Amino acid sequence: MFIEGKNPVKEILNSNLTIEKICVTESNDFAIKEIIKAAKNKGARIEQLNKQALDRMSKTGHHQGVIAVVTEFVYSELDQVISDSQNQDQRMMFIVLDKLSDPHNLGSIIRTAECVNATAIILPARNSVLVNETVIRTSAGATSHVNVCKVNNINDAINKLKGQNIFVFSADMDGTSMYKTDLTGNIALVIGAEGNGVSALTKKISDGVVSIPMQGKINSLNASVSAGILMYEAARQQQTKR
Repeated sequence: MFIEGKNPVKEILNSNLTIEKICVTESNDFAIKEIIKAAKNKGARIEQLNKQALDRMSKTGHHQGVIAVVTEFVYSELDQVISDSQNQDQRMMFIVLDKLSDPHNLGSIIRTAECVNATAIILPARNSVLVNETVIRTSAGATSHVNVCKVNNINDAINKLKGQNIFVFSADMDGTSMYKTDLTGNIALVIGAEGNGVSALTKKISDGVVSIPMQGKINSLNASVSAGILMYEAARQQQTKR
């Protein structure tokens, strides 16, 4: 897997992922020099290439003079994440993504999840975008710090969360306003696919349906924007409760 760009590569160097090599251009850029220094300290192999060679390697076209070659992304086990959070007596916030297809949305959601210290992202193994180079780049390296769980069935995962007294809320414009919904405690927020929203069965098995109040003429938001608003409202309510 290729990780491209200065900030994503910096985050990868601070993670536990196995780095096969760091490819960089010859540059006086301070950030590139810092990446080379960090890579040497970690014992990663450094390969200096010219810009044309990096351009040929790049899949995004935005390598900024550095590409890290790393092992494939390692997903977390949901049962282990729940157990670890319970043992550490941490408040849990899961973000469940129902067949999201846009890697930029996934990357943005992971980035926001890291900012609010969410417990984990849950993705279905099929019919969904998974973590790839674009996701990692869009997350600005947050994939190195957020648990991402890949499950066979979203509804089974939701029932597992409910069995651990984690309240599950599906996001839908017909739900109860987030300002009138108690989002404190251990919760999971279900965000639907672009265009289709949360599936009917998933909404049915959820503990509640929550909406974001709209004041304009357009009654829907981008999936990553919706997720971010709900995560921060949940974080705000939790902070106010203390």
